[in-house]
Amino acid sequence: MVTYLGVDLAWGERNRTGLAALDESGRLVASSTVRTDDEIKEFVDQHGRGDVVVAIDAPLVVPNETGRRECEALLQAEFGRYDAGAHSSNRSRPWLNPPRGEVLANRLGWDVDPTVSPGPGRSVAIEVYPHPAMVTLFDLDRVLPYKNKPGRTTASRRSAFLVLLDAMEELCEEPMRLRTQARWAEVRTVITAAERPMHLAAVEDEVDAIFCAYLAWLWARQDSALRVLGDARAGYIVVPGPPRRAPGRRSAVPGGAVTVQLGHEIWERVHKAAEQRGLTDAELIAKALDALG
Repeated sequence: MVTYLGVDLAWGERNRTGLAALDESGRLVASSTVRTDDEIKEFVDQHGRGDVVVAIDAPLVVPNETGRRECEALLQAEFGRYDAGAHSSNRSRPWLNPPRGEVLANRLGWDVDPTVSPGPGRSVAIEVYPHPAMVTLFDLDRVLPYKNKPGRTTASRRSAFLVLLDAMEELCEEPMRLRTQARWAEVRTVITAAERPMHLAAVEDEVDAIFCAYLAWLWARQDSALRVLGDARAGYIVVPGPPRRAPGRRSAVPGGAVTVQLGHEIWERVHKAAEQRGLTDAELIAKALDALG
């Protein structure tokens, strides 16, 4: 038996870590957020049955004392124009000396060498980064702006989150069957009703972890489109192939920029109109834009 885990790992135990588990068929069976390594282990012990394949959004191999890893430079060269570059990782940062991901993998017996294929008697973990993976897999011209950054309102982030959820349901329905999962419906409800950053923060890491779990499932496929930038000696990041679209100047979320300008009230009218027509917010806006030419 093999199960697939996604971990959106925080730098330390004060912040939220998102966790998700897929069963042997790839169906989402559990997701949540925790804080401590002991809580992570409890989740893994409960849901990581048999051999596990784990995709972790956090540095696993950081041998360099300063600067950045070569894999981060390679990622920047391919995905930087899409706003999907990675932060520099080095051991001068206390939280990376050693990396929490490395400590966790050692504790749980996960092999972090990406040349070691998943198989019977082998549990493996890989380092992933959701933003560039989303750019390629969702065929975007820019990252989805759902993270909390200056200049983004709760309304604009909520719209970006909803586009992300729609894209995940479309791409990951096989095998995860998200539309039938009660917890996924609860996450969507939280995001749809969010009025403050704290409401989105409550589920952000969990959504990222669910996407990471999908990457873990992809990694175990023999025909996987995922590849390794870097290596186990100097550090690596597993990503899909390069972006298929040219980088765009506007937000990747249809209507995302105008959402900021029009404000919460008008956006709620858009959302209500979409529901009445049986469309997602993104589909309604796309139809409106098409009508405008």
